[in-house]
Amino acid sequence: RTRLSAKVRKLILEEDAATTVEYAVMLGLILLTALGAIGTFGSETGGLWSGILGRLQAVGFMP
Repeated sequence: RTRLSAKVRKLILEEDAATTVEYAVMLGLILLTALGAIGTFGSETGGLWSGILGRLQAVGFMP
């Protein structure tokens, strides 16, 4: 078994169920927030980089 699974098992065994659920909920909210931010800013920055590449190609800097 990996160290991570051992740590998770230890956390579950040592902490009471309510605390474990709270950690799981917090982790889920953090992941949802991160994925939302990546989705929002990822599409915006994709257009930005495409524009920069187009300008560089227009002046002959990029092949």
